[in-house]
Formats: sequence, C-alpha cells, structure tokens
Amino acid sequence: MHHGVSSFNHFIHELSVDSDTSSLDYSSGEDSDAMSTPPSPLSQTSLRSWASHPASYESHWTEWITLILWWVLLPTRIFLWIPLYLLRLLITRRESRVSPMSPGRHQHSSRPYFSNAVPGKEHHVPNRTTDRRRGVIEDLQLGIEIFIDAIFDFFHKAAHLLLSPSEAFGIVLSWFSSSSHSHSPEGNYYDVLDDETLGDTDSSSPTERTVTSLYNTDTRTCQDVITELGYPYEAIRVVTSDGYGLLLERIPRRDARKAVFLQHGVLDSSMGWVSNGVVGSPAFAAYDQGYDVYLGNFRGLVSRDHVNKNISSKDFWSYSINEHAREDIPAMIEKIHEIKTSELSLYQPNVEEVAKEEQPYKLCVLSHSLGGAAVLMYVITSRIEEKPHRLSRLILLSPAGFHEDSNLCFTLIEHTFLLLGPLLSRIVPAFYIPTRFFRMLLNKLARDFHNYPAVGGLVQTLMSYVVGGDSSNWLGVMGLPHYNMNDMPAVSFRVALHLAQIKRSSKFKMFDYGSVKANMEVYGSPEPLDLGEFYGLIDVPVDLVAGKKDKVIRPSMVRKHYRVMRETGVVDASYNEFEYAHLDFTFSHREELLAYVMSRLLLVEPTQTQTVQKKGMKLKKKMGN
Repeated sequence: MHHGVSSFNHFIHELSVDSDTSSLDYSSGEDSDAMSTPPSPLSQTSLRSWASHPASYESHWTEWITLILWWVLLPTRIFLWIPLYLLRLLITRRESRVSPMSPGRHQHSSRPYFSNAVPGKEHHVPNRTTDRRRGVIEDLQLGIEIFIDAIFDFFHKAAHLLLSPSEAFGIVLSWFSSSSHSHSPEGNYYDVLDDETLGDTDSSSPTERTVTSLYNTDTRTCQDVITELGYPYEAIRVVTSDGYGLLLERIPRRDARKAVFLQHGVLDSSMGWVSNGVVGSPAFAAYDQGYDVYLGNFRGLVSRDHVNKNISSKDFWSYSINEHAREDIPAMIEKIHEIKTSELSLYQPNVEEVAKEEQPYKLCVLSHSLGGAAVLMYVITSRIEEKPHRLSRLILLSPAGFHEDSNLCFTLIEHTFLLLGPLLSRIVPAFYIPTRFFRMLLNKLARDFHNYPAVGGLVQTLMSYVVGGDSSNWLGVMGLPHYNMNDMPAVSFRVALHLAQIKRSSKFKMFDYGSVKANMEVYGSPEPLDLGEFYGLIDVPVDLVAGKKDKVIRPSMVRKHYRVMRETGVVDASYNEFEYAHLDFTFSHREELLAYVMSRLLLVEPTQTQTVQKKGMKLKKKMGN
C-alpha cells in the first residue's frame, strides 16, 4: 500500500499516458490504427512486437514458436476482448454525439475539463459530457488490456531468449556490469522508458499533477471553480474562540456596501453555492448584482484544522449544532465586519460619514438546511446575550430545526442514536469516509454510476428510497470535487445526536448534555433552551423557502417555523414553496429560485444603516461562555 492506495491501482495508473483520456483510448492491436490517441508506452512495445520483427530476430524457430503461442492464447484473448470491444463501442457511440474539446485546453492546466466562462451558457461543476476521468470499471478494463498485452509480450521475449542463448547470457552479464544503467541500443525490445513519458510532462505544478494524473480523480476546490470562471477570489482563515480553523471564502467587491453571507448544510461545503456555474449559482448571481459575497464553511473537515495540532479525534469531533451557531458563525460574521469596516473606510469617498456609522454596510444571509438552523440559533442567542448579530435579512432554504414529520429511516436512526448514544459516541466520533483510498474509490464509483445509466439509476432509486423518496440528484452530488481523496466535509456524532434530540422532542432545542448539572452550567436551567419560545427576539425579516418534493425536511416542518414566528411576534416573515427536492436548492440550476432569492436581497437598501435595538431584557437562563 502507498498512501492508502493499492499497488494494483498504482500499477495501472503509472502505465497510462494521460489521466484525462478514458479507457476507450487504450486498445488491443486489432483496432489500434483507428484510434486518434496513442496507446500507452507498454502497449506500443507490445504492438511493435507483433507488427514487425527486427532483422536480428527473424529466425525460423522463433517465428514458429511465436505462432504456436499466439494460437494457444488466441481463445483467451478473444474471450476477453469481445465484451471489452462491445463496451468500448457503446461508449464511442455515446461520446460521438458530444463535440470534442479543444486538444490544447488541458496541456497547461492542472485542472481538467473546466472551461472558461461563456456568457449565456451553463457551467456545471460536474460537466459530465466532457469529464474524462475514469471510474473503477474503466480502470479494470484498462488493467485487463495491459495484462493481456504483457502476457503476449512476455512469451514472445521468452521464446526469443530461449533460441538466442548468447543474447540471454549477455543480458545476465549486463545485470552485474556497470553499464546496466545505460540505455539499450535503438531497436532493442528492452528500451528503458523515461518516467516523463508515462504521464503529463507539465511541471508547472508537480505535486498537483501527481495527485490528479496518477489517480485520475477530480480534486478541484471552490477556489479553482471561482477563478477558472473568471471571478476574483480571496481565502480568509478564521479561528474560533475554541481553536477551530475555518475557511471563509470570498468573491470580493471591496467598495460594496451590501454583502451576502452564504452558509451550507450538513455534509456540504461552500462548493454547493458555485456548483452550477455562472448561470445557475447563487454566489455568482449575487456578485453580478453588486454584492460582496462570502462563503462560509463549518468546522468538520476530515483534514481537522485546529490550533492544537495534537488534539485527539475524540476532542476534535466533540461539538454539536450549538458550536456551529455560537462559535463558527459568530467568528465568520465578526471577521466579515472587521474586513468591511476597514475596506469601506478606504474605498468610500466620504470617510467621516463611514466612520460615524456603527455598521456602514448591510449583510444578508442565505443558508440551506442545517445552515438555516444554525443561523436562527445564532440570531436568537445573540439577542439573548445582547450582542449585535450584524444581519439585515435571513433567507432560509429548507431550514432544519423541526423534524418530527419524517420517514421511517430517520425514525430508526433517531431511536438508534438516542438508545446507543453513549456507546456509539466512543466508537464513531464522526461520520466520514476514513481513508484517501476509499474516498478515491467513492469518486470513481460516482463516475461509473454516470457512465452506466442502468447501474446509476438503480443506486439513485435506492438512495431516494432511503431518504423517503426525495428525488435529489444524489449521485451527482457524490461526484462533486468536495468529496475527493484529499478531504471531505464530515458530520460529528454530536451533530447527528442533536438532530435526533430535536426530532424526539418535536421542539427546536439546543443540545442536551445528558445531565442536569451539565445543562445548568451551560444554560442556567436543567433543560436546554427551547429556541421556538424565543423566536420573538428575531428583529430582522425572515424568508422561509420549502420544497414540495423535499422528503428530508418536509414543507410541513418549514411551515412550523413560519407558524411559530408569527405566533411569537416576528412581524416580517414570509413563506414560499417551490417544486424542489432537498438538494435542488443548491446543486441544481433553478432560475425561479434565483430570481426569488435576488428579489428578497434587493429589498435591503444598502444606504441605510442598521441600528441595534436593545430592549434591556434580562433572562434568568444565562448562556455559557
């Protein structure tokens, strides 16, 4: 094993010429002339051995033995070649309907198959029609072809050496001589191939090229997607008060007095807000409308960024939704406030006016699923502690918080977590794919599911049934680059347990630490706070959006948010439904949703300044540090 990858997989990929060329570019000798892409160096050696014999090897006995071995292995070769040929033919017919990309597009790029922005066209991150990554099945096909070629090449060379003992003796002597490292004469079958010929020779980014070309997987980041589409990008590292390192990404408009903060949901990342390219992504739409765009990322990446480099796995994953709302979001919001206040003092012409304003910009939030629950918890706890939340409007897409109306699968998970929670938390501190090899395998399986629609359709149907019939594109999300061999978003056991507690109680509660003493230390009461009772503290407009086809967070649960807000005195709250499934809010191109989101953002006037209203209320339930 090497870095978690099997030697067989390493052997297969070392022999490929170009990681961006699918397995149908590798062929046996019969159809090699029809292919436009040259085969691998090893295949070329084998094909030369069958196409022509050098003059020094044209002995009568060599030809007869070679012919006999060829006929002996012919049935096996035909038996293995026919299904591969039919599979290759089907793939060729499918790809013949797609216009080929420019041949020079990827020669100097470490990121394959992603084109520059073209006005009026979609730029989906998966870009399946031009994706040249191989899946597991295609890797096996390539391996079989290389294995067959190697067998024939071995027997041919062995027959030659048996009939040429002098040359065999010379080769053995060369192993013990100082000239064993020199190149063989031209025309010899044992030419030593340079390593550079086995892969891409572009050395502009050697480390990245090794990862991408050797394993043939997509390891792009949100930064790559944004910059390749021609937008500006800025990465900001934020450290929370409890030591977690967060990545706050930005599409900057430094002189803009209106900003939007986008927060993803569970097992997701900032990639979701840019996954539909220029036309269909909320991040790009907001930027094009003049907003300074910030993309938040919760703690919980497999890479485990923390100020304490020696932190244990148990301690790192010991967080719930409470920490997302009271540590992650406040740290990112305060960083945004620090940046905007500093930049506006430089870019705005009237410096004195900006300096007098407490907050010279408007900040709106667009969040999805778990991100919506965390934002609500953040606003409410900030109001309880009489701290400014700095937000002007909340747009919540299928927000979590109420979950009693759910399917059988989620109910079984709820009972399992609540019953076996103390035991499971010690065994499984978080849920993620543990090694680089298995993350690479998931990425390749996603390619196979796309390349073979029958298999992909079956897996899609099974996954939809597991989540109660939700019709989201689950397979497409699995193939996105944020699930790559280097890193992926994870979910801690406590976050999952927190959701199970919410479902059991039928209330939007903060995390229950399991004892009266622990709850008293954090909340000042034996029970965790019921956030629904404090919805009346929300002092900004809230737009709730539900999906009629959403089976993960059903419309009835989003309507409950709206009903509780109206009952507790939230004056400016709205509710809308669209014909969407759960992941359609971020991973699908929905013009209707984008138009709605932008219309709500435009309701916030950037010239007005936010005034923080302090009602002077004192709550007996004191929040912990």
